[in-house]
Amino acid sequence: MSIFNFRKNKAAEKKESCCCGAKSVTPESMEKAEFKTASDTSGIKVLGSGCAKCQALEKAVVEALTELGMDTAVDHVTDFAQIASYGVMTTPALVVDGKVVSYGHVLTKDEVLKILKTARQ
Repeated sequence: MSIFNFRKNKAAEKKESCCCGAKSVTPESMEKAEFKTASDTSGIKVLGSGCAKCQALEKAVVEALTELGMDTAVDHVTDFAQIASYGVMTTPALVVDGKVVSYGHVLTKDEVLKILKTARQ
């Protein structure tokens, strides 16, 4: 007999997916998101759920890339476990070559241009 039901509580913890209640975040998806390879760190990523603000940021990024003549694909990451692996808690966020360069607000095309010129030189 256990006084504090330690083993029972540990089993219950593993079944819960996330403290925020997100059902898509599981220990397995967190482990997968935390494992980054070299290919994950290169390129440009927009982090967000796919809302209007995230789409507006993605549009500004695509316009800036077109203006700069860069042929770079923009990945839109919607998995909250992957977003959390970048340390981002507010979206939309912009990641350039594995580094979070902006989060929490929608950048304009001109702001993205400035960031890309700085990050890619």
